[in-house]
Amino acid sequence: MILPRATACLASLSLVIAPPLAAQTVPGALYTVVVPSGEFGSSAYLAHVLQGLGAARAFCAALGDSTLNVDCLAERLAEIGAEVPDDTDYVEVRSVLNDTAKKLQDLARTNRDSGRARVTATQPGSEPGTIVAKTQRPLVPVRPETVAAVNSQALAILEEAETVLLRSAAAGEQQTQYARIADALDSNKVLLRSA
Repeated sequence: MILPRATACLASLSLVIAPPLAAQTVPGALYTVVVPSGEFGSSAYLAHVLQGLGAARAFCAALGDSTLNVDCLAERLAEIGAEVPDDTDYVEVRSVLNDTAKKLQDLARTNRDSGRARVTATQPGSEPGTIVAKTQRPLVPVRPETVAAVNSQALAILEEAETVLLRSAAAGEQQTQYARIADALDSNKVLLRSA
């Protein structure tokens, strides 16, 4: 009898975890088993990226300071990109997010308000003294008189990232997932248009 690929993998895993072998494992050791699914990416990881992009918009909007929006978005995108492991189907997504973050950060630095200090932003949790999110680096405020022009340039950077994502995706599952990521990235434009 020929077993489907996933069933065969599970069957072989159950042999590896059989009691005689499990008794020989090192207590407290962590073992990672990667079973190819035959499909593009992981729906759990896709949900993580989509949630991260939505949280980025909410986090930056909650700051209530339009001069920080571009660099805040750059910092959040860099954090999402940093969470993408090397050996996944999302390496191209990581590359696009990192490139976009770098361009947005450079844009904010070029238009920096030298009269203001950089700001480390936090999002407080529901319990007193807890923090839900915190920037990994201080954010650079842009000069107030440049906000509209900077936001316009930032919108163009996001549009370029969406185009790269949509063009780099192959057909099928990858195309669907990249399109969803591009849509989530697009939703961050609201932050830049509202200022």
